[in-house]
Amino acid sequence: MAAMDALAGLLDGPRARGAFLLRSSWTGSWALRIMAEAPLTVLAVPRGEIWISHSNGQVVPVRPGDLALTRGPDHYRVGDHPDTEPTIEIHPGQECRSLTGEPLQETMSLGVRSWGNHHDGETVMLVGAYHSFGEIGDRLIRALPPVIRLTPDQWDGALVSILGDEVMKDHPGQLAVLDRLLDLVVVSALRAWFDRPEAEPPNWYRAQSDPVVGKALRLMQNNPAEAWTVAGLASEANVSRAALAKRFTELVGQPPMTFLTSWRIDLAADLLRQPDITVGAVADRVGYSTPFALSNAFKRVRGISPREHRRLVTP
Repeated sequence: MAAMDALAGLLDGPRARGAFLLRSSWTGSWALRIMAEAPLTVLAVPRGEIWISHSNGQVVPVRPGDLALTRGPDHYRVGDHPDTEPTIEIHPGQECRSLTGEPLQETMSLGVRSWGNHHDGETVMLVGAYHSFGEIGDRLIRALPPVIRLTPDQWDGALVSILGDEVMKDHPGQLAVLDRLLDLVVVSALRAWFDRPEAEPPNWYRAQSDPVVGKALRLMQNNPAEAWTVAGLASEANVSRAALAKRFTELVGQPPMTFLTSWRIDLAADLLRQPDITVGAVADRVGYSTPFALSNAFKRVRGISPREHRRLVTP
């Protein structure tokens, strides 16, 4: 995997910070209506079975050892059976309420990051939800179906066991530990999913395996501040300029310099989420000689200035 491809971007850029993590324990008949609109949610089932019923009609069973990912902002139901009517709603900010609006966070609490209707339920569900996603990771999230399921023969679920062991602990630094574990689970799951024949990853993701185009992609992704040209990339890949431009456009769906610009702007958008980095420093890191040059490119691609973007994405 490239040092700075979109999967690595989940770990190296804006990522899980204070993500919502919970062990949910249930017995009997139960169902939740999920309207939290989190950009990405992980659902794993150490014990029992759950059913995810998406608003698009898709119904997905999740059994022990399985992992499901749901993509926001879509709504869906989770319960013991597809026909069970929800009695609880999960709203943005992971607020839990009854159908009449009564808050349920405290009344259904079972301890540290544990919630449900029974301490030792027939079904145990681990939930991890991202509050936001950076632009680099979002390049892959946009290519996911609304719900995916990976079974034990399709991926290595060892990380879920570790996450399950850690989620109810209350040690110093525990939130950071849980955030990193959640990131690792997601990266592992995405890599397994996009390697499957039914997956439809972005063209540039598939192209990373090409010996010529993959090298050019990694050079741009790993070193965005370099003054890359098609000729320079072709020289590094040991092909002609025309050959690289043709093959890159065929496999990725856009010319090399167009891809480089979009990658740089996505990186800049992620870096601007960090309040302590100046626009000038962002420009240096993504290959623009001045803040003015970055601002012009940013406006051309996104329609707003870097400072306007920063105001929109920072609390």
